[in-house]
Amino acid sequence: MWIFYLFLAIIILVIIYSLFEKIWIRIKTYYISINKPAFHGFKIVFISDLHHSEFVSKRYLQKVIKIINSLKPDIVLLGGDYISTKEKYIAKVFNLLKDLQAQFGVYGVIGNHDFEVSKEKVLEEMKKAGIISLDNESYWITYNNERIKLGGVADFMCDAPLVDKTVHDVSEDDYVILISHNPDFAEIAKEHHVDLMLSGHTHGGQITVFGLYAPVIPSLYKQKYRSGLIEHERLKVIVSHGVGVVGVPFRFCARPEITVIEFTN
Repeated sequence: MWIFYLFLAIIILVIIYSLFEKIWIRIKTYYISINKPAFHGFKIVFISDLHHSEFVSKRYLQKVIKIINSLKPDIVLLGGDYISTKEKYIAKVFNLLKDLQAQFGVYGVIGNHDFEVSKEKVLEEMKKAGIISLDNESYWITYNNERIKLGGVADFMCDAPLVDKTVHDVSEDDYVILISHNPDFAEIAKEHHVDLMLSGHTHGGQITVFGLYAPVIPSLYKQKYRSGLIEHERLKVIVSHGVGVVGVPFRFCARPEITVIEFTN
């Protein structure tokens, strides 16, 4: 009988911890070498998968935004999935995101949940919030008289991602950043002139076996693009855990994550 009670106690503790972990935000910093000396010290903050819903509260997202602003980013990039399944949260989440502050602005792509609920409404509210859409769009970012290319692609699962919209006018010496909600797009991006790709979508597995393995992961390549830094010959891919949850209000050994990229020599 004592084994049953012990097992029950462990289950209860795991549930309590998992409810806590879903709001236990970590800041994960990557130092990335770049061939543009003027950009050394340039700071990007990237978040993805906010999933504003009954499981991801306004108060929690306000905390996320406050942390981001305290980091004093040069630019903020958003990886999509601003909501989960309900259209009523679209205006609400962008009313929060309009408070993001960055010298070079805030840019974002659309995720599969955004597309499925209402891509048009998401793009409309994004524009109202002063966030620049990167869905199959790109821009040159100039800093200290040098420039890099920033682009994004539409969602890999639901839409038509067009990387050529980003790389069509770059030269061999240009540094190119691409935002793709789904990290699986790296298998295409690695065949193009892309140096750094930022993605979310996987939630780091959301519920994992002590951070080592995710039983369920929304990727054609399973664990390969679950989390962290993945390197190809030219392309570096950073996959963020995201900050929200979907499906169940838990995380286990896959803490919500604000990703910081600092360029170095």
